[in-house]
Amino acid sequence: MSNKLMRPILLKGHERPLTQVKFNREGDLIFSSAKDYQVYSTSNYLITASADFSGKLWKAETGECIYTWNFESPVKRVEYSPDCKKVFFITDHVMGKQGKIQIFDIDFTKPEQESKPILEIINEGDATTKPTTATWSYAGKHIIAGHADGSISKYDSITGEQLEYSTPFKKTITDIQTSSDRTYFVASSKDQTAKLFDIDSWKLLKEYESESPVNAACITPVKDYIILGGGQDARDVTTTGGGEGKFDAKIFHKIFQDVIGRVKGHFGPLNCIAIHPEGTSYVSGGEDGFIRLHHLPKSYFEFQYEVEKTAEALQHQNASSSSSGNEQIEASA
Repeated sequence: MSNKLMRPILLKGHERPLTQVKFNREGDLIFSSAKDYQVYSTSNYLITASADFSGKLWKAETGECIYTWNFESPVKRVEYSPDCKKVFFITDHVMGKQGKIQIFDIDFTKPEQESKPILEIINEGDATTKPTTATWSYAGKHIIAGHADGSISKYDSITGEQLEYSTPFKKTITDIQTSSDRTYFVASSKDQTAKLFDIDSWKLLKEYESESPVNAACITPVKDYIILGGGQDARDVTTTGGGEGKFDAKIFHKIFQDVIGRVKGHFGPLNCIAIHPEGTSYVSGGEDGFIRLHHLPKSYFEFQYEVEKTAEALQHQNASSSSSGNEQIEASA
């Protein structure tokens, strides 16, 4: 699987590195943010997090800012709960301020929002243990957080109690994304790996190894794949060619952990990845300021290992035998 089988759509709206790309739930819109302080989108509402110590709620169609949350340090990440009734912000551990995950109630029917969080999960350690990324689990029951020291945590989203903690990575966690049903997640790290975990059992399920720091990873629906990307650190890019920097996206088989495809194109580190809700395409954002939208080819959906083909054939055979048996029973009756 390669670029020869699909032509990406290149979107150039930002002048500086991309920090986040997202599909809306219907998959017909893409939201992007970057270090140029601009957000490009077209949907009902959008919440952004910024290094200017603020979080903002926008009318995405008009670009009107309708509410601002103010914080004591730069805001690194924001995410709605699955029911869109809560939102968390991650604030940085700098300037004598502790890193926090702050949860707010949100009501889109009201012009004013709650200015004070209903819950704060505070980093009690130093900057090496600060939260760097997070996401919600199924039904918004838990918050799964990644930390600068390579550890991951599971918190009760109501009480803030830390329910699980482990250190499966050697370096900073860069991204956490869940499966469609939010029962398991993939985390990526600067230690050149991405790993798959079950949320309830907290067990490590699979591991995917890269040749460079991994900045983002996502779980694809429909097919059992993981897409991840990253590359050599941006400060070293000027001395490295695109191929040597390893800026391609890699497609791993989720179960067998093999690389089954690579997609090149970015001229710097790949910073963020999002998969279409129906698994038909994915979008990536890079240090080069480009967004690349890839519609996945037929070969992506048809690829199977021999063991998968055999299992599918047996399944069809068993289904056919069962159907034939039912017809004979009806005939004799």
